[in-house]
Parts: sequence; C-alpha cells; structure tokens
Amino acid sequence: MRTFMYLLADVSKIANDDYVGFTFFVGSMAMMAASAFFFLSLSQFDKKWRTSVLVSGLITFIAAVHYFYMRDYWDQVGESPTFFRYVDWVLTVPLMCVEFFLILRVAGAKQSLMWKLIFWSVVMLVTGYFGEAIAIGNPTMQWVWGLASGIAYFIIVYIVWFGEAKKLAVSAGGQVLKAHNILCWFVLVGWAIYPLGYILGTEGGLFGLQLVSDIDAAQMSMNVVYNIGDAVNKIGFGLVVFSLAVNSSKD
Repeated sequence: MRTFMYLLADVSKIANDDYVGFTFFVGSMAMMAASAFFFLSLSQFDKKWRTSVLVSGLITFIAAVHYFYMRDYWDQVGESPTFFRYVDWVLTVPLMCVEFFLILRVAGAKQSLMWKLIFWSVVMLVTGYFGEAIAIGNPTMQWVWGLASGIAYFIIVYIVWFGEAKKLAVSAGGQVLKAHNILCWFVLVGWAIYPLGYILGTEGGLFGLQLVSDIDAAQMSMNVVYNIGDAVNKIGFGLVVFSLAVNSSKD
C-alpha cells in the first residue's frame, strides 16, 4: 500500500498544452490494450496464423513499454527521447517486416525474403539515427544519413509493392493478397511519417530541408508526428494480420 501511495505521489500532471506528453500517454495505453487483445485472441486461430498474431502482439507490447518510459523521460528531462525511440524501432520495425514473410509463407515465401526486409529496415533505422542524433550540428552529414535512410526505405517499398513479396502475394490470392496490399499501403503512407519527422526535427533535414525554424517547436512537432504515426502503424499492422487470421480460419 505504501509503495502504491508513493507511485501516486510521483505521478506528474500533464500540462494542457503538452501535446507530446499527451500523445506518449495515449499511444502507450492504446498499444498496451492492443497487445492484450492480440495475446488473448491467440487460441481461436489455426496454428499457421498464431505466430503472425503473436508477433503483432509483441510489436505493440514492446512499443507500449518503451512509450511508458519515453513519456517519463520527456516529463522529467524535457528533451526528445531519440535514443530510446530508435531502440524501440530497431526491435519493432524488423518485426513488422517479419509479418510480410509470415503471411506469405502459404505462398512459399523463403526466409531470404524475411532477412532481406530485416536488413534494409535496420539500415534505414541505423542511418536515420546517425543523422538525427550523431550528426547534430553538421547539416551536410545529416543530409547524407537522411538520404541513405530514405534509399533503404524505398528499397523496402519496392520489395513489397513490386518485387518478390508482391509476386508471392499475387500467387496466394484471396485474403492473403488483400492483407498484403493493405500492409503495403501502411509501408508507403504510414511509414512516410518517419522521414517527415526527420525533416521536422533535424537541423539539416532530409534533402537539406527543414520545415520548422524554431528547433524546440521542431522537436515537439517531430515527437507528436512520431507518436501518432507509431500507434496507427503498429496497431494497424496488427489488426490487418488479425483480420487475415479470422477470415482465413473461416474458409
């Protein structure tokens, strides 16, 4: 009881204009709720879809834990939790790529596809981190690292929209193709918020552009964009996989 009261006393109030803190809090709760939903639904699916739904739950669970911590970091330090955000991404984004492989196994997807997507997602994240956190004060290097991250992103887009993954989805047809196409839109549109956040939050920005002149406002805008985009992308990915598992189990 004493510990509980101590935790209550340690809770700080979110200011009415603290949109970053608010989106951190809402994002963490939404993703934790999604995790519980995915985990508790596992028993209703055929064995071949359980891993896909399990991975969906892991993605949102890992993100929720990081978001609880990042919200506290933002509240206590008042700075963008860039390092911890990239730790979250380097765990969850490759898992989102794994989802493509898992749903395409019915069409004969090989592990090489999975490792290819994982590799380019890690390249995208590592180069993005270098540009956003390491090359601070060096707009030229931020441009270079941002461009490298963007190239890796578009390679992933090509693989899932036109390359090996797309061909497998077409051969599978039905619910698998439908789910694959929706996930492709998440990658093309939903993941586009990350380079947008890079432009908003770094001095040099992608292609040397910066949309916000005030760096504090830039950091706030970047975090709000990331928080909303993360929740939508990760929960949305999971719901698409969940819907595929439900519909396939009915067939």
